[in-house]
Amino acid sequence: MGRSIVEAFVAEGARVLIADLEPAEGEVAAIHLDVTSAGGWAAAVGRILAMWGGVDILINNAGVASSLVQIGDRTPDEWDRMMQVNAKGCFLGTQAVLPAFCAQGGGTIVNVSSVAGLGQSQIMDPAYARSKAALAMLTKVTAAQHAAEGIRCNAVHPGPIDSGVARMAYADAEAFRRRISRIPMGRFGSMDEIVAAILFLACDESSYITGVSLAVDGGALVQ
Repeated sequence: MGRSIVEAFVAEGARVLIADLEPAEGEVAAIHLDVTSAGGWAAAVGRILAMWGGVDILINNAGVASSLVQIGDRTPDEWDRMMQVNAKGCFLGTQAVLPAFCAQGGGTIVNVSSVAGLGQSQIMDPAYARSKAALAMLTKVTAAQHAAEGIRCNAVHPGPIDSGVARMAYADAEAFRRRISRIPMGRFGSMDEIVAAILFLACDESSYITGVSLAVDGGALVQ
């Protein structure tokens, strides 16, 4: 999803810094970043300010996922790692950009979460769902605390997406049928549909929207 997000923002004329554990490709600036490191985040924001003099948008997209695991089978280390990357990483990223946002009179944060943080608990890994629920609340608290400073914070919660990962997870025909049956629209979403929601919440067209958890899930949560 990260590549698709970058391509969409570049197409809109944005200057993009990719912060990732993996080497980057393309015409955008890149920095190595462990999202669980406060020092790493400080360096990333410092580089943006040095290159471009300011930062307008933060997209918290880093995360780890897993297949469905029963509570009794999840190890403590796996439980902690899920929270470290999916929730703490977004917290540290938000914390790192807030001084720059406040100094320049505003900014926008979009947290990429999951419908696992909003419901459908019967089909979710407990560690993953917990980390995404924490991200939903981080979004609301950040929005409430910093709205007066011109800072918006929203979250996009994708449902099942037609991707290589999803095709592997639902390679079994019966598993795929069961998953599709829980989606009123009867299909998986596309990457473009998720990216469009992220782009909308990051741009001025959504300037009166903050604290929102936007589910892009084909109606799965209304089941």
